[in-house]
Amino acid sequence: MTAPSTTRRATGVTALSVETTPLDDVRHLVPFLDSRRPLVWIRKGEGIAGIGEALRLEFRGPDRIRQASDAWRATVQAATVTDAVRTPGTGLIAFGTFAFDDESSATSVLIVPEVVLGRRGGRSWITRITQTDDTATPESDAAASSRADRGRPGSRTDLPRPIAFGDEYRLSLLPAGLDEGGYEAAVATAVERIREHDLSKVVLARELSAHLPLESDVRRALVELALGYPDCWTFAVDGLVGSSPETLVRVHHGTVTARVLAGTMSRGRDAESDRASAEALAGSAKDQGEHRFAVSSVLDALRPHSADLAASDEPFTLKLPNLWHLATDIAGTLSDGSSSLDLADALHPTAAVAGTPTPEAVALIRELEPFDRGRYAGPVGWVGGDGDGEWAIALRCAQLTESGDLTAYAGAGIVADSDPAREYAETTMKFRPIVEAFG
Repeated sequence: MTAPSTTRRATGVTALSVETTPLDDVRHLVPFLDSRRPLVWIRKGEGIAGIGEALRLEFRGPDRIRQASDAWRATVQAATVTDAVRTPGTGLIAFGTFAFDDESSATSVLIVPEVVLGRRGGRSWITRITQTDDTATPESDAAASSRADRGRPGSRTDLPRPIAFGDEYRLSLLPAGLDEGGYEAAVATAVERIREHDLSKVVLARELSAHLPLESDVRRALVELALGYPDCWTFAVDGLVGSSPETLVRVHHGTVTARVLAGTMSRGRDAESDRASAEALAGSAKDQGEHRFAVSSVLDALRPHSADLAASDEPFTLKLPNLWHLATDIAGTLSDGSSSLDLADALHPTAAVAGTPTPEAVALIRELEPFDRGRYAGPVGWVGGDGDGEWAIALRCAQLTESGDLTAYAGAGIVADSDPAREYAETTMKFRPIVEAFG
């Protein structure tokens, strides 16, 4: 699901010209997006939206995130940037999504849009990005429209035109790869391996699939996700669409933060049962143990980059519309100049989406999951020219192909005392955001 663009691998550098100017407040970003190829990163109505592709960088293999980080530094060095706003998300930025597994057939990408609209802290802006070398390609229709519509800086005529939403649609997502019995059997096998071997936790996922007709407007699902899950990162990058509650890493002016989620309980039907669910989660030895594994993996990965890294002593219960999570926030000051991409590389994959120890857990995932996860559970987000950025773990998401095939993913953390039926029920809860957004 990519617009025509110039593609570069990790070698070769394309020179870019970047200009960011302020706008009157843009309250809704989604209407400006391409209806079939949206490019967006928003939470609580704020974030960035991309139109077109000025540059596309592709990566594969075990060093894919490191290659992306190196290629991004080279791209930044070759760019000419004028930024009159200077806030996170302005200037040169790239959206990115990366495969979970080193052996995945899925391509990992960084996409630099032709036009970026942004909104943060009551300020709005527009960024236009063009190639300045011999490989420059024609602008997309949306970007050309934006350029033709220019008026005085900051005026409404400085905006691209919003696009009317297409007709409503309803999809039925059906099991693919593993049905209920197959998934529970895989969980039982994982529990047996954990008890017999030096393995503490493994995360097992399953799929749902459907076909989205070519005339369907993907932005409708984005609106449902953004409105239904305002505290999550709602994203669309290269066909990967979702709303993730888990911040892998955020870097801003030398400060690094992360939010770890592991341990899940369904919401109650009323206030009393809901409170009981939260208390049960907080007191669950199984979920607390799973959470400790996840927090430890993040702390171990970030400590070489931050001398004052700190996490809360006890996890808190995070309330989402459909479930409770155990959550821990981590924060520190960067001590080595790492970019957000460098830290994403250091962190991925965390115990929250792979297991502990990670190499053994990933090997078991490859054995028990009869599918390639693609970008599910990999880093998704954006990076700026200064290396700052926001990256989430791609959860509560689905991958849409050019032909309209839609595959959704959800997983559960398996430990020694996991119950297969309960873990299947947990994945059903985690599918809810995507099932409701598209169905």
